[in-house]
Amino acid sequence: MIHLNKHKKLILFDGICNLCNNSVQYVIKNDKKNLFMFTAIQSETGKKIIEEFKIDTAKTDSILLYTPEKGIDYKSTAAIKIAYQLGFPQNLLGIFYIIPPFIRNWVYDYIAKNRYKWYGKKDACMIPTPELKSKFLD
Repeated sequence: MIHLNKHKKLILFDGICNLCNNSVQYVIKNDKKNLFMFTAIQSETGKKIIEEFKIDTAKTDSILLYTPEKGIDYKSTAAIKIAYQLGFPQNLLGIFYIIPPFIRNWVYDYIAKNRYKWYGKKDACMIPTPELKSKFLD
């Protein structure tokens, strides 16, 4: 079981993906309510959550949103929920909920499948700076 303050939400991201790392930096910069914590999918915590929720990383390998009371959100739903919590103007992305998930996730999967080719990847997971360390598990 993952121990997380009940008012926090945990974003699991691909720690070697440049797009994912840039997205994490964006969320940190715009998280005015200090809601989000982060861990790489490749971390010990990430591996525990993947195992606990029986997530097939061959099908979902880029971003997950974990909340203690609701469990896991995947793909486009996770991205929209994260954006919505960042406040205006990012919360306007909530409008995409009107698009059926199979269409949203098709677009999401297309981007996820090409993210290394388009944005590159690192040899190792991002190491947070000392001032950001408190936002990261593992």
